[in-house]
Amino acid sequence: MPPLFYSFFVPALFVWLWSTGFIGAKFGLPYAEPFTILLMRMLLTLIPLAVLAVVMKTRWPGWRGAGHLVVTGLLVQGAYLGGVFYSIDQGMPSGLVSLIVGLQPLVTALAAVLVLRESVTTRQWLGLVMGLVGVALVLLEKLGEGQSGLSLPPITLLWAVLALIGISLGTVYQKRFGTGVDLIAGTMIQYLAAAAFFALGAFLLETREVQWTLQFTLALGWLVFGLSISAILILMWLIRRGAASQVASLFYLVPPVTALEAFILFDERLGVLAMAGGVVAVTGVALVVMQGPRPAKT
Repeated sequence: MPPLFYSFFVPALFVWLWSTGFIGAKFGLPYAEPFTILLMRMLLTLIPLAVLAVVMKTRWPGWRGAGHLVVTGLLVQGAYLGGVFYSIDQGMPSGLVSLIVGLQPLVTALAAVLVLRESVTTRQWLGLVMGLVGVALVLLEKLGEGQSGLSLPPITLLWAVLALIGISLGTVYQKRFGTGVDLIAGTMIQYLAAAAFFALGAFLLETREVQWTLQFTLALGWLVFGLSISAILILMWLIRRGAASQVASLFYLVPPVTALEAFILFDERLGVLAMAGGVVAVTGVALVVMQGPRPAKT
């Protein structure tokens, strides 16, 4: 295979798969409540993962390591996916949700400074400020009666912020406590923890009714095999090839890719102010991601 295949095509494919998760939620949520569809997604994903664990003779962590993975699963899968699905379910455009949670590298960098005592360069601080300003511009239009005529209640924004906090803290926690664990074993434990979390929410807060339409079936199938299985397997392959850095550098493309998909599929439009804010936010995230924080001097 040519070097371009490893350095660009496969990481870009991973980014595209990740971006379609917001679209899959948009397609599936009209037919099932958020926690219900997420519970089904986790349970269906665990089946092929269990087969892979047997075939690949997965090594399982001890109880202490498993406990850390449970915390990571509740943050990265539970809080992140729950926040994303509920914000979309309550009317937030999928492109806007993607932009908000796309600030994850910025929040993670700040958390790394506080938790891991990492340093942040001047370039990265500039990126942090640009990211926040960009999202503020988007919200300035979307939270009022912007060009799209959309008015978002504060609770919808809180769900998106919960998703952002969940994946950001989960990333830092994983970096601090979850390194060196077999990826399939770690993924299964995280999904089991998330499934328990979603089951609690589905049985306490929702009716658990599902309309089994073709659109819902296809959306659920894509969320399971396109996102929870394929994206994870590609990520494993990239890590083994030593290309994880390319994934990080391309990750800031997720919000514009999602916005384009939402425009084509759902006619979700951004006004001039929101588009300008999106460009500023994506540029800010790029400044943070493309030059990672360096360890503090001792």
